[in-house]
Amino acid sequence: MEKDLQLLKQLTETAGPSGFEARIHKVLEENISQITPEIIKDHLGSIVGITGKKGPKILIAGHMDEVGLMVKAITNDGFLKFQTLGGWWGHVMLAQRVKVLTKNGDLTGVIGSKAPHVLSIEERKNVLKPENMFIDIGASSKEEAESFGVQVGDPIATVCPFEVLPNPKFLLARNWDNRAGCYVALKTLEKVAADKKSSNVLYAGATVQEEVGLRGAQTLVNKVNPDISFALDVGVAGDTPGMKEKEGHTELGKGPLLGFFDASMIPHPKLRDFVVGVAKELSIPYQVDIMPGGGTDGGKFHLGYQGVPTLVVSVPARYIHSHVSIVHKDDLDHSVELLYQVIKRLDEKTLKLITEMNGEIH
Repeated sequence: MEKDLQLLKQLTETAGPSGFEARIHKVLEENISQITPEIIKDHLGSIVGITGKKGPKILIAGHMDEVGLMVKAITNDGFLKFQTLGGWWGHVMLAQRVKVLTKNGDLTGVIGSKAPHVLSIEERKNVLKPENMFIDIGASSKEEAESFGVQVGDPIATVCPFEVLPNPKFLLARNWDNRAGCYVALKTLEKVAADKKSSNVLYAGATVQEEVGLRGAQTLVNKVNPDISFALDVGVAGDTPGMKEKEGHTELGKGPLLGFFDASMIPHPKLRDFVVGVAKELSIPYQVDIMPGGGTDGGKFHLGYQGVPTLVVSVPARYIHSHVSIVHKDDLDHSVELLYQVIKRLDEKTLKLITEMNGEIH
């Protein structure tokens, strides 16, 4: 398996539910340290590597956490009740394998509920709520479950191996939201560091706890205090059956998504137009993303200190916030190339034109 695919496999197969990112934090630190010895962290677990010596401070970051679960209670019969970490939809949860991450090791379980055979016709029409589900780890009692090492508060991660599909451009994994953004941050850092002609200082890495309230983004932006920032995430692909154009017109393989609007942020218009201009100049494909609901780390990045011109650059993905999702390798590569070309051009003069309300860039 080629080096980039090995990295993608490592990122996506490492567990890191929101609030429990220690494993993926370690993987990111190991990979960042191979690119640059300069690393900073905040006190929640967000991490960035630094390259460049002088000029504007540019922050690019994905979020390392993934939607997951947490043990809320152990029943007398040995089943686990759980709390969701991040947004889940009941339809995608049942009969899925999970890993309970205990201090004694990882335990396999399956999400279950009352059998559909005994549900009323009316009950079958409704989406089952997570509070009516449980996890079966093969324990016969609460005492046996505890003897396996399970404790209330243990995190729970999804199960799905990384896989290259028959069309090798299509990549399947359990948590592209948001290991895709982590990958883009790492590869951009690597490319900028190798160039050795920077006119700015790049801080590239990942935040924690995005899925539960953009928390690591707030602490990281205050730690770095950047002049410009880019939140790297995934967006909903609209190229599957049943999706109407008003619900999403973005497609896998047609380029990264530039966020023109979401519920947490309206991007800085001059930065947005500058990035679009670079993409057009170099014929790098991109798509426009307007998302009336939801938000990204950009919602906190742009509010740092006096305000930080910010843009969201996302990779389109199918089936996010479930046990499995699909992205396109070209979108990952084009995201890296676009960010690299933009960062090359973000010198002091360009920063001034972006931040001055009366300045013109083009």
